[in-house]
Amino acid sequence: MAYSIDYKKRAIEYKDEGHTFAELREVFKIPSATYYDWKEKLEKGILGMKVKRTRNRKIDAEKLKQAIKETPDAYLEELAKPFDCTPQAVFYALIKMNYTYKKRRLHTLKNPKN
Repeated sequence: MAYSIDYKKRAIEYKDEGHTFAELREVFKIPSATYYDWKEKLEKGILGMKVKRTRNRKIDAEKLKQAIKETPDAYLEELAKPFDCTPQAVFYALIKMNYTYKKRRLHTLKNPKN
């Protein structure tokens, strides 16, 4: 649940006025661990900031697109070698880029009657 910055500051001020953790829990409905977390963030000046986490990607989407244009018939293993990753990683990167797998050819009869 997201709380406003004013709410967090009021909870910290309420506890700093001399109220107990039981009273803090009853009035603001937060545990003591949340109070300590908010107080630490307030002291650091990052109370209202959200931490945005991004992952480093091994496969560059533009380079993968270029590799597909150069060799459209390449297998996943062949596409994975330049990126030093697994074929599964290439597979999921292609899915994110809205590329589909190769379609099957028309089925043929095993014993056609002529």
